Amino acid sequence: MAEAGGHAAAVAACVDAVLGSRGGANRVFEILELLAAEEEEAVACAVRACRRLFGALLERGELFVGRLPAEEAALAGACSAEHKYKVWMRHRYSSCLDCLSELLGHGSFQVKELSLCTLMKFVELEAEHPLVEAEWKGGFTFPRELLKIVVDGLIPLNEDASLLISRFQEYMEYDDIRYFVMKAVTESIGQVMQKTKERPLPFYQQNIFSLISPINMPNKERDMVKFMVKQDNREEWKVSKLQAHKQAFEKMWLSFLKHKLPTGLYKKVLVILHDCILPYMNEPTLMIDFLTVAYGIGGAISLLALNGLFILIHQHNLEYPDFYKKLYSLLDPSIYHVKYRARFFHLADLFLSSSHLPAYLVAAFIKRLSRLALTAPPEALLMVIPFICNLFRRHPACKVLVHRPNGPEALAAVLLWVSAVLRLELFTSCRRY
Repeated sequence: MAEAGGHAAAVAACVDAVLGSRGGANRVFEILELLAAEEEEAVACAVRACRRLFGALLERGELFVGRLPAEEAALAGACSAEHKYKVWMRHRYSSCLDCLSELLGHGSFQVKELSLCTLMKFVELEAEHPLVEAEWKGGFTFPRELLKIVVDGLIPLNEDASLLISRFQEYMEYDDIRYFVMKAVTESIGQVMQKTKERPLPFYQQNIFSLISPINMPNKERDMVKFMVKQDNREEWKVSKLQAHKQAFEKMWLSFLKHKLPTGLYKKVLVILHDCILPYMNEPTLMIDFLTVAYGIGGAISLLALNGLFILIHQHNLEYPDFYKKLYSLLDPSIYHVKYRARFFHLADLFLSSSHLPAYLVAAFIKRLSRLALTAPPEALLMVIPFICNLFRRHPACKVLVHRPNGPEALAAVLLWVSAVLRLELFTSCRRY
């Protein structure tokens, strides 16, 4: 404890020396060296000191503004002492940001959280006191490069960062932060997947999903009122437009989903697709490639992909070749045992409800489901028997399966149907007693 207090007193003295007089500027190196210390408390003290020191320098305007020149060239030039000091201190600030970004991967969560909050404080301060010059007078600036450093630290390649990402979610309530995070994620995906030559990266892809899946998109432009950067002419700022947010949101998800995902991640994406992704896309039909791939994987993933396909087919007039052939192929014994069977039968009921479907197609589904019902668990029969009954009611032409005498095909269908119903009655009787 005494050692921790000693670190705190030492770094506080360094900060006071640097802020008190430019003659003590070199003491900033003592703080930066502590960022690489082995003791967790020493690192934490150094991070707090950096937050206080460079936060004050940003507010005072004592950091160089504009494209940062090389340190040696700037110090050797014929510029004023004021200019040289600002350039020199801006380089120390850049070194601090590099160290803080590395600390986002530190072994201690306390250090990670403290570094994240410090970096986001710098984002806020750079938004108020920009270190980049506006492209034109009255133009808008945002510390995109600094936020990109934060985003890259939140989505490491070989580590689960979900806990740190959950801590970051409070910043995603700001409309401008959310917009530039989406842009940064899209850029990161392109860079990382190109370097790794498309090989799966489970930790990286899971981290991205943890970061982007909770995004709460606004429904209307008038809902976008919370910005970290205070702009006088917000109406002219692209970030204040809902259309721009939808474009960034759509591009981010499409870039993420065009690469092969781990099996578990397919399921997580498909579960939220119809509620949290498709409604906020400018062109939901662009999801067809992802859904086609997922639909072809089989098992529970194919069942979940049905929901997205249903929305695209019924709400966006998408044509899907051989859709019913693929739907029929999903009917195997496992259909009664999967976690998402209730959702599957609900969607299948919607797909087979159209009176324009040919009778032979509906009859094929009735016969297939009846055969599978013979070996289905009793609780599944409570779902499939009413489902088959509804198909008969909606498509009277299929009643020949149970009402045409002397037909061998009909006799087989009747036997299957009666057997399944008897199993259901036996099951309900046993439950009653």
